[in-house]
Parts: sequence; C-alpha cells; structure tokens
Amino acid sequence: MKRKNQHHLTRTTTRRAFLSRSGLAATCLLAGASKSMKRLFAAAPSHFSTSKAPGPVVRPDLLDAQSLKGMEVLQLTAEPDVPSSHVYMEAQIFTTDSKRFVLHRSAHAHGSDKRDPKHQYLLCDIANGCALHPLTDEIGATGPSVSPDDKYLYYFVDQTEIGGGRLTLKRVRLDATDRQTILAVDSPLPGTKFRPSRIYPLSTISSDGKRLAISAFLGDGKTEGAPFGLLVFDVEKAAVHLIIHGPSWCNMHPQYCRSADPNARRDILIQENHGNACNAKGEIQKLTGGEGADIHVIRDDGGNFRNLPWGRDGNEFCQGHQCWRGQSTWAITSTSTRKPAEAQLIESLSAPHAGHAGIQTPGAIRNDLSRTFPNPHFYHFATDRAGNRLISDAGPLDKRARVFLAELGRPGQEAAKKFTDLLGPKSSCVKTAHIHPFLSPDGSLGFFNSDESGILQAYMIRGLDSAQA
Repeated sequence: MKRKNQHHLTRTTTRRAFLSRSGLAATCLLAGASKSMKRLFAAAPSHFSTSKAPGPVVRPDLLDAQSLKGMEVLQLTAEPDVPSSHVYMEAQIFTTDSKRFVLHRSAHAHGSDKRDPKHQYLLCDIANGCALHPLTDEIGATGPSVSPDDKYLYYFVDQTEIGGGRLTLKRVRLDATDRQTILAVDSPLPGTKFRPSRIYPLSTISSDGKRLAISAFLGDGKTEGAPFGLLVFDVEKAAVHLIIHGPSWCNMHPQYCRSADPNARRDILIQENHGNACNAKGEIQKLTGGEGADIHVIRDDGGNFRNLPWGRDGNEFCQGHQCWRGQSTWAITSTSTRKPAEAQLIESLSAPHAGHAGIQTPGAIRNDLSRTFPNPHFYHFATDRAGNRLISDAGPLDKRARVFLAELGRPGQEAAKKFTDLLGPKSSCVKTAHIHPFLSPDGSLGFFNSDESGILQAYMIRGLDSAQA
C-alpha cells in the first residue's frame, strides 16, 4: 500500500444489479435502448460543464390532489442524453447545514459503471439556485461520503480486478480544490492474503470523521465460497483493516452510527445474507436463501457483534433496507411478512448476539412504526438528522408508487403518525430507477429519483414544513 499527497485532478445497482453484474448496471440502462438512443448516449459529453448545464426546472405537473399546499417539486438534473441519480438514500452526502449535497451523473439508483468515463459526482448548491459543480472526473470514482465538518468529499477510485489492481481512498474540498490521496491499496490487506475487488458502491464515515468503511469481494477468482469483507480505513493514520469477512457478507450495506457518543460512533450497521450463493469470481447467483438475511451491529475494530431483532422466523423477512434513526442508536428496517402480507417499518435497539435468531433474539425491543397505517407496503426510506421525520416510498413499486412523509414519536414506543401522501413520482420503478426518497438533515427538503421524463433524473421537494401545520 502506498500513501502520497496529490493536489492535481487526475483523469480518470437495485443492489442486486450491482452485485450480480459487478458494476455493469449502468451499461444495463442501455441494454434495451434503440440504436439511435445508444448513439445519443455515446455522443454525450464525457464531463459535466457547469456553464452549459441546464438549471433546475419547476415541475408542477408532478403534484396532484394529495400533495401539500405550497409544496414544490424541482427537477435538479436535465441533461437529455445522460441519466443522473441521487446517491443511495442513507449515504452521508449532505452538509450539516442542509445547503449542499452530492449526487451523480451517468449513474443509476444503485451506483454506476466503474468503467464509465462520463460518471461524475456533482455538488448541488441549494442556496445558490441548486447550481451543480463537478467534484470528480476519475474513472472508477465510487463510495462518496461528505465529512462531518463539511470540508471534504471522501471517495474511492476503483481500479481493482479480481485478485489485484488498486483501490484508492481520496478526498477533495467541496469547492473541488486540495485533492489528496489518503491511501492506495495495491497489495494484500494487512495480516491477510486478500485483495479487495468488486467494491461496494456505498461507503460510510464515522461521526468524528476519523474512519471510513466500505465492503468488497476478497476472492482470487479461483476459490469457490470465497469471502466478502468490511474494510475500515483510518484517515489520520492512512491505514486499513479488515474487521469481518465470510461468504455471507455479499451485500453488507454498512452504515456508521451518526451519534456523537464516543462508543456509539464506533458502531456500524451491517447486513448478512444467509443462504446466498456466488461463484469463484464473486458473481452473485442467489442473494439469500432459507429464512433470509439478518442485520447486525459491529464495532469498527471488529468487536461487540450484536443482533437486530428482525426477520428469520419464516414469516418476517428483512427486505435489505435499513438505517439508523437520525443520530440515535435506534435502527429502522423495512420488512416483508407473509401473514399479514405487508411491508412494515420496524424500529429496534441492538441486542447481544444470540445466534442468527432475528426476531427471536432474547430481550430485544421492537416497535412497529407502521402499525396505524392500513395495509402498509413501505420499502425505501430515510429519516432526518433529529430522527423526528421519516420519508418513504410505498407500493406497488411501479408508476403507481407514492412518496409519504411521517412524524416519529418516542423511540421504541410510539407508532409513526401524520402520514402525508406527498406525490407520485411516476417512475417506472425498474431496478435502475427506484425512487429512493430521503430528507435533508434538517428535514425541510425531500429528494427522489424518477425516469418519468424518459431518462433517470434527480428531483427535490420543497415546502415540507407545511406538513407540521
């Protein structure tokens, strides 16, 4: 591994799509396109130009009778020949003042193609008319996280291959200056024989900004049942450590707890896909089997492994969507139940590991946030920083899907209340065009994806404060 400073700018899935195609899901956006459409994409500019970019477009046609009075929808991206998307809904891509955030072009709802020269992360400056400014132009940029002090975008450059290549951790100021290389991993991870590849498209950063985590495949391309693992990067020491690995960690979905508590901020929420299957190259053939995935919490030094009491009883299954409730130590998941046939929102605290017992974990607390909503079918969701508001899409997952806003009460006790039907994004909701709604840290703004225009674009909702009236 090599460490160096670099101040110049170098050139450069549903998650199921990312995992099964190893970053080729952006290519899949064009799989069914006509030859003329493919030529249009090929002719698109390789890099984003702020001066030539169309500005945000107000979209009153996306509002309907259920929408809040005074609410407004803005289409933030509008390149006619390049799809754009928000980063996955729990990603840490906002500044703490809720005025700036990161999205990406030539991307889809679950990531991007690491070989796509058009892919870039852009800063959206809400306070400056939602102007877009490029932050990266390296091929293979992935896994963005904005530092808690609002100074930097951390990201990875994925030049890995099975059993080799290079994974580079970089950072750049949000004005696109002072680009630095923190660490380049181009040899086996310390104390192991493993080389990371098939890098997960999401990273996560600790609330003190000292550590980042990202997951990867660790196989050599020859060994069946090879592991996946979670890498924790120490920014100050420019070091990396593998804290957990095994074949069932193929879709880890890591998320640092955002609490400022010295112990809680070391915790990472992770997903374990029991019964999965992949080949020697790390290509996922089956995401889960049997009683499905379960969710755990692990300290970022590899200790204090715990359970979340969700799923694995043959009736309740984890969807694979979960997040921390704001800056608290409570976590929320969306489930799929057979009886009743619903998709519920359940919040819990972690409990001591007692095998992979899921819902049957001894002494665990469960609170059904969706219990007052008739026949709930919630899927992708996020909360504000305070953990007082929740936004979610609701099925069916097609052009009829809706986006709801809800107020959260006392953790572990109260159901969510004041469910407000905001709008129907009119997205096809195919895997690459999931809505994936989320909130600004202060809860005043909402965001979603849609391909209603014929190509995936990123949108913003203003006027949510009227929901408190």
